[in-house]
Amino acid sequence: MHIRHTDLPSHNRSDLKTIRSLAPFLWDYRGRVALALLALILAKAANVGVPLVLKEVVDTLDSSQHTTLVLPITLLLSYGLLRFASSLFNELRDAVFAKVRHGAMRKVALKALEHLHTLSLRFHLERKTGGVSRDIERGTRSVSSMLNYMVFSILPTLVEILMIASILIFNYSIWFTVVAAAAVVSYITFTFFITEWRMKFRAEMNKMDSQANTQAIDSLINYETVKYFGNEHHELDRYGESMAGWESAAVKSQTSLSALNFGQGSIIATAVTVMMMLAAQGVVDGSMSLGDLVLVNALLIQLFIPLNFLGVVYSQLKHALSDMDLMFELLERKPEIEDRTDAKPLEIGDGTVRFEQVNFSYEPERQILHGVDFVIPTGKKVAVVGPSGAGKSTLSRLLYRFYDINSGSITINGHDLRSVTQQSLRETIGIVPQDTVLFNESVLYNIAYARPDATQDEIIRAARLAHIHDFIDSLKEGYDTVVGERGLKLSGGEKQRIAIARVILKNPRILIFDEATSSLDSQSEQAIIEALREVATNHTTLVIAHRLSTIIDADQILVMRDGTIIERGDHQQLLEANGLYAELWALQQEEQKLEETPAVA
Repeated sequence: MHIRHTDLPSHNRSDLKTIRSLAPFLWDYRGRVALALLALILAKAANVGVPLVLKEVVDTLDSSQHTTLVLPITLLLSYGLLRFASSLFNELRDAVFAKVRHGAMRKVALKALEHLHTLSLRFHLERKTGGVSRDIERGTRSVSSMLNYMVFSILPTLVEILMIASILIFNYSIWFTVVAAAAVVSYITFTFFITEWRMKFRAEMNKMDSQANTQAIDSLINYETVKYFGNEHHELDRYGESMAGWESAAVKSQTSLSALNFGQGSIIATAVTVMMMLAAQGVVDGSMSLGDLVLVNALLIQLFIPLNFLGVVYSQLKHALSDMDLMFELLERKPEIEDRTDAKPLEIGDGTVRFEQVNFSYEPERQILHGVDFVIPTGKKVAVVGPSGAGKSTLSRLLYRFYDINSGSITINGHDLRSVTQQSLRETIGIVPQDTVLFNESVLYNIAYARPDATQDEIIRAARLAHIHDFIDSLKEGYDTVVGERGLKLSGGEKQRIAIARVILKNPRILIFDEATSSLDSQSEQAIIEALREVATNHTTLVIAHRLSTIIDADQILVMRDGTIIERGDHQQLLEANGLYAELWALQQEEQKLEETPAVA
């Protein structure tokens, strides 16, 4: 089966833009950053001072005036002190910067989750969760990696290069500086171009890794479906194809890394050989001392050892920036639904809900609702029925303002939903959906999710009113029982009762029952209907139903077809009208009779 690769990142961001995106997360730690940079400079100054002292020691011992040991001992003590200072400032830099790295990582992770929750329902329905989670995971991890590379590898090396270049310029022949500069420029240029070439392999690795992770999570979430159709091998083939793509890109990445390392090593070996020949010639012709030879050798070692690792670090830094790029692209995605600058908390008042000439489409070419107009008076129950695809469930999504309408208005107590804050709006509404999805946590956690500050007694009271307490109490772990991924350890009816308990605990002014019993058997349905009726008492209620028997007590019933309300009235009025409602009622009554008729052998 051919797999289509969709929803791939564009990679249009520059590295500088990615780094700038990280800057706000570091601003609160600017004092620590400055202190860490100061410690870095002091550590490198001490490190570069070591070979200078070593030169003096060698020259002193090589001199004919080394009969006294006072000066060499002083120099040797200075040598040890500089080593100590270098280590001290390096560790101080690490300790000071640890809070910056981990704090920035925490802030980015929180911002990513917060931003994902601000994005529209449309985004979450279209995006693949496994790929998003992997992009966020890699991105937050790469924040720490990039800061490590910058502060512990790249900046120290650049500072050391400047210090060593200054010593060579002011103390030795211009040729030492020329050779060192040529080597550094050649090294950096070679590393830059080869690493840029290698980045396409890393980008391919990331793409295939996210795709494989998406497929694995999707396969495991739909474990039962895979088993129903015996498609284990198909799932392995899909996953294997993505992993094969990842493997191919990973091998190319590692092979190109070997080529990069060999080229870098060749540049370093050539430069060291040339500079040592220059230094040796200087000693022979008397323009340089033996200590100078030792100093040049020591400086070269200090210069090229970190420079050698700088190539690997640059490569890893590019990888980290690539990973962060995907995450920051996601963070820059604008929420489709945002509060207005002048939005105010909703004043619920009497709780009357009004849809006035509402037109809406998910996509421009396909309109879902056409001039929908109805009112749910305070404390009344309005039901919406109709065939699949009529636009019934869209009403609940619009009432929650998961989407903005194209035209018309939706108001609560006279306030347009677009003029109030989303938080206050959603605090006033409670829903029992068709498919209740629970967290992989305890029963207690899932009920209390409606109001996390609720007491144990309030939670138990809500469970009793939802007629689920006795079942929970019969479980071995009681309210501490973990319900499994998406609540898979519970039956449909048990999950619906927990959803009802949530709504009872939340106690909102407005209730929505979105086909809350459509997936239940007849016995469970009747029990849930009774519980819903109890909950709906004295609440403004919108019921979206498939089974008409569940809404015959509604104050008003709206019949929808193709996004338009074609009939309205109570149960008896609609039967007398002999329209679509009466047709659906007769059909469902006939189906119910067939279900109740015993099978003839």
